[in-house]
Amino acid sequence: MLSHSRCLTRNFGRSLSAIRQGNNAFARQATAALSASHAITLNNNVKSDPRSSVFQIQYFRTTAAYRDEVVTVRTPAFAESVTERDVRWEKAVGDTVSEDEVVCEIETDKTSVQVPSPVAGVIEELLVPDGGKVESGTALFTLRKGAGAPKAAGAPKAEAPAAAASPPTSATLPPPPSSVGPIPTAMPPVPPVPAHAMDTKPVSAIKPTAAPAAPAAQAEGGAKGARTESRVKMNRMRLRIAQRLKEAQNTCAMLTTFNEVDMSNITEMRKTYKDAFLKKHNIKLGFMSAFVKAAAHALADQPAVNAVIDDTTKEIVYRDYVDISVAVATPKGLVVPVIRSVDGMNFTDIEKAINLLGEKARKNELAVEDMDGGTFTISNGGVFGSMFGTPIINPPQSAILGMHGIFDRPVAVGGKVEIRPMMYVALTYDHRLIDGREAVLFLRKIKSVVEDPRVLLLDM
Repeated sequence: MLSHSRCLTRNFGRSLSAIRQGNNAFARQATAALSASHAITLNNNVKSDPRSSVFQIQYFRTTAAYRDEVVTVRTPAFAESVTERDVRWEKAVGDTVSEDEVVCEIETDKTSVQVPSPVAGVIEELLVPDGGKVESGTALFTLRKGAGAPKAAGAPKAEAPAAAASPPTSATLPPPPSSVGPIPTAMPPVPPVPAHAMDTKPVSAIKPTAAPAAPAAQAEGGAKGARTESRVKMNRMRLRIAQRLKEAQNTCAMLTTFNEVDMSNITEMRKTYKDAFLKKHNIKLGFMSAFVKAAAHALADQPAVNAVIDDTTKEIVYRDYVDISVAVATPKGLVVPVIRSVDGMNFTDIEKAINLLGEKARKNELAVEDMDGGTFTISNGGVFGSMFGTPIINPPQSAILGMHGIFDRPVAVGGKVEIRPMMYVALTYDHRLIDGREAVLFLRKIKSVVEDPRVLLLDM
């Protein structure tokens, strides 16, 4: 009796262990052995029947769903200067995403921040509506790890066997074979030939009717005469750009002064050194670096252009460093990433910084830190063929330099008329801080640096 109880206890323990570990084969063996013994009582409620091969066990459930983990993804931390943040969803509920796949973009007033999926899985719930505003740490969506990915990959294959296994309908079933009769010994009768042959025409002689041409003409005419409209919601960046530019017009006493720069010397210098510069630094030598460096020299001579008015304390803040913002056009709007400490850079450093920021802008990888700050802005409208224009101040800065296209124009040189490649440059400034004399001296410094190849060669 004692040995029988030990055997029963051993079999019961093995069955529980097998169920916990997912060993189905051993669980069936242990359960069968246990069901063949005497009846036992579990929790004083469930009993096993010695005549049955099924044994009931309560409080044990192991499924794959309980091992899945639901992850809540939150917004990243934002800089204090970022005040508005909207969500634009790239995925929907039920979509399967892989690791690092972009689920949504958070559009701020300065840039767009992509939110990738931390792990592979299926999106269960979107916690913020499309276009909703969020803060740092706001819960965006929930993701079930690893769920649904294999099913999505095997879905097309699963449909084919299902379609093949579907029973044919009564319309497609072949008629049942009739009972086998005697084998015929005579040939079937031949149908009689008509007395008169049928009239036939060659295919080329048949002309199509013109009836279907009328609906096609009507459809074509309707498409040409259609007057349709489409509405697209403005993104947060464009709204913020428009708001800031309007605030600058309402706040600053903006004036614009112009000058023209003879680009002959810098054009010749670029033709002479561009191949060696490209071979040495693996980067092209452009005109933008010369104007950025010239602006650094001009800002050192005219510190008021590099200053700013603090409207809160009614003070003028003079800066002893130069951080120049370079305007870059992107599909979502105009962005102004900042080149830090330009006064200590040469042409190579400036060109590398411009190319890096431009590449990040085209790939939508600019961070808020790349555009925060800036003491002065340069906008190059000449890349679009602009000949003349007035830029608008990028607040809270006090001035902006506008570059334009290079065009051959007749100019007076030494009392003679010559054709020279000329560029108009424009300085828009806040007249509350900068007077007309300082603005003219600033543009003269830009002109002298760009037109003097000896000064440019010192910064190569």
